Amino acid sequence: MKKYVIIVAGGKGVRMGTDVPKQFLPIGDRPVLMHTLEVFYLYDKEMELILVLPVSQRDYWAGLCRTYAFSIPHTIVDGGETRFHSVRNGLARIPAGVEALVAVHDGVRPFVALDVISECFKIALERGAAIPVISVVETVRQVVGKRSRAVDRNAYKLVQTPQVFHAQLLAKAYSQPYNSTFTDDASVVEALGEEVFLVEGNRENIKITTPFDIKVANALL
Repeated sequence: MKKYVIIVAGGKGVRMGTDVPKQFLPIGDRPVLMHTLEVFYLYDKEMELILVLPVSQRDYWAGLCRTYAFSIPHTIVDGGETRFHSVRNGLARIPAGVEALVAVHDGVRPFVALDVISECFKIALERGAAIPVISVVETVRQVVGKRSRAVDRNAYKLVQTPQVFHAQLLAKAYSQPYNSTFTDDASVVEALGEEVFLVEGNRENIKITTPFDIKVANALL
């Protein structure tokens, strides 16, 4: 079955405290986003890579690609008002009714393991929807008003990307009106009443959002 990945990269760098959006900051020898595109290209060179970028960042990205001689094939799609709308724009690039699997991945997660990508596609092929998760290792407390209470951390998982789905299922999910409770693609699919299946992720698959994360990313490289 044909594979696609929609890589969403609409960050503005607010929490990073820089003028340069976080997906363009360098780690190692090149920008974060190039590392992210590369890992999916290494997984499957036949997969179509769809990069969703704000219109205002297109020229900057094109300049980076020239500077770093970045040649991995990818299609650029305009970003939307929210992540939901950006993913919807990416889906519009995929032919309607196609028998395919579609992954959605955060552009600032460059350290997803190849075996995690593979397992997500495998389970999605078999069951329709798969997302990577990791266990919570810290003690967790629930805050209600001014009080809090300890909860069983074994009842919770931390969610990562890529989140992989049958193309027609994901397209149907994203035909729904936007809702502020849609925090990721799995929540959009679950709003249809569909079940999402869990795959063990890798702890290195961090989402780079703060200066500390940049330090961790350089250490991981």
